[in-house]
Amino acid sequence: MLRLAVPILHVASSTAAESFYRQLGFEAESRYRPVEAQADPCYLVLVRDDVRVHLSSFPGDSVAGGAVNLYVSDVDALHNELAASGLATEMEPTDQSWGTREVYVTDPDGNSLRFVHAPAL
Repeated sequence: MLRLAVPILHVASSTAAESFYRQLGFEAESRYRPVEAQADPCYLVLVRDDVRVHLSSFPGDSVAGGAVNLYVSDVDALHNELAASGLATEMEPTDQSWGTREVYVTDPDGNSLRFVHAPAL
């Protein structure tokens, strides 16, 4: 029955958010702006590899400060990539007691992006 959940992260500025997520290697897949001449409000779908992140600056679409787990095959390689680009992480790669290895990044709106390597997945 259930097949997929798509969390929406709230952002104040779609252009600032898109710029930040590009540093993480994401590219815009689609944008919806009711008034094309205005940057906001905007609904963005960003993609990297086969992972999509949905961002919205529309009032009522979530609240800033959310969190999302992004499962990766090599969290250390990703951390090295982010460090090389000058992007600060909130938490260095850490082995968690529940069996995953994780690194955290916070976007400009306070949303926590938790990159997780789970050997069983």
